[in-house]
Amino acid sequence: MQTKPSAPQLRIGTRGSALALAQAHETRDRLIAAHGLPESAFEIIVIKTSGDQIQDRPLSEVGGKGLFTKEIEQAMMDGDIDIAVHSAKDMPTVLPEGLELIAFLPREDVRDAFLSPKAKRIQDLPQGAVIGSSSLRRQAMIKRLRPDIDVVMYRGNVQTRLKKLADGVVDATLLATAGLRRLGLGDVITSVIEPAEFLPAVGQGAICIEARADDTATRDLLAAIHHRETETCLMAERAFLAELDGSCRTPIGGLAKLDGDRIRLDGLILRPDGSEAHETFREGSASDAAALGQDAGAELKRRGGPDFFRD
Repeated sequence: MQTKPSAPQLRIGTRGSALALAQAHETRDRLIAAHGLPESAFEIIVIKTSGDQIQDRPLSEVGGKGLFTKEIEQAMMDGDIDIAVHSAKDMPTVLPEGLELIAFLPREDVRDAFLSPKAKRIQDLPQGAVIGSSSLRRQAMIKRLRPDIDVVMYRGNVQTRLKKLADGVVDATLLATAGLRRLGLGDVITSVIEPAEFLPAVGQGAICIEARADDTATRDLLAAIHHRETETCLMAERAFLAELDGSCRTPIGGLAKLDGDRIRLDGLILRPDGSEAHETFREGSASDAAALGQDAGAELKRRGGPDFFRD
């Protein structure tokens, strides 16, 4: 007589890009290793989001970060999936009622990567060169560093952007080092840009896992792979972003780092054209991570003033 498997069936929701699938598989594989579960205990369900379907306009014009999460979150609220695996930098600061971020995986490299067949660094590009980027943060920081460079909107998944670069559509582009490495594409990086020069996006390099707040069984299952240090850093960064009402409409950089029980948060806001920027930092106890982020955001909000992000 054959017995039924005792392992839970966990349905993992994700976008369908190669990077999103790599992140979902990493989550599944960590759970398999942590609990000794068979691969058959998990199902990865691909959900197409509005952000994936809209490729001809900047996200800031059509709804911001939520376009990469709302269909997946609806599937979770409908009971069609149990967890959602996201890039932390894609997550809005306010989640739908009843959903929570319950786990973070160990953070990968937070730095931006510079890719170009024509130069080693942004500073080395010829005058009037064209850089493609869909990130308002990267666009503003490029313009701050090199006002003479033409920055154009550059949507699509990683493979699409790499093909456009190879085809000469642009002279260079910037992508997250973490994403390229997760895809096994670290060899395409021309150079990495240190955070002191180019502050990354809030959450860059981190994978977060979202679930229903009342799903205690799933929460218990995920606890085994949860990385508390990453959670603490993201608490500071997301509190900083929330205080600034940050979305895809606002060029914002933020990075928190832990050193024992101490945390440092660096934050930056820019005008979209890079003509003005305000920076700050906070240091303190890791237990005060969220408060430090909120305080840093409040300072930059005051310094920028109510018209800072208006065209």
